Amino acid sequence: MKKKVFGRKLSRERSSREMLFVSLVENLVLNNKIITTKAKAKAIQGMIDGLVVLAKKQTLASKRNVLSKLKGKKEVSTILWRDVAKTFSERVSGFTRIISLPQRKGDMAEMVRLEWVEEIKKTEKPKKEKVISEKKIKEIKKEVKTKPKMKK
Repeated sequence: MKKKVFGRKLSRERSSREMLFVSLVENLVLNNKIITTKAKAKAIQGMIDGLVVLAKKQTLASKRNVLSKLKGKKEVSTILWRDVAKTFSERVSGFTRIISLPQRKGDMAEMVRLEWVEEIKKTEKPKKEKVISEKKIKEIKKEVKTKPKMKK
């Protein structure tokens, strides 16, 4: 008799299952779609919805919550706050869709593609330009001039 058993185990222990879910969410955020089994896609769909709802709040507590659920993956969490939350600002839920694919040949597992409902436009983070002071430039020019030339 199963009492108070909830969630999908996927034949894994807790720590490896959590890391599997985090890596699936990370790949979805970075690549906008993933191909996985139907069981794994259904298992993380709720987690993704929760993360997007938290990211849309844009408070310090919600940002820390997202970061802790993603096990400290800062790159993924910043994309969630910056791009995904902006894209789904009008939508309340249902951020992902599952599209069925042909079964996997090896074990006949049901395969699906998990993707965002809307296209996520990623904003490029502006790169910091390296500013060199005039003093540093003069030193570099002196070094270039003072180097002895090689004779042939």
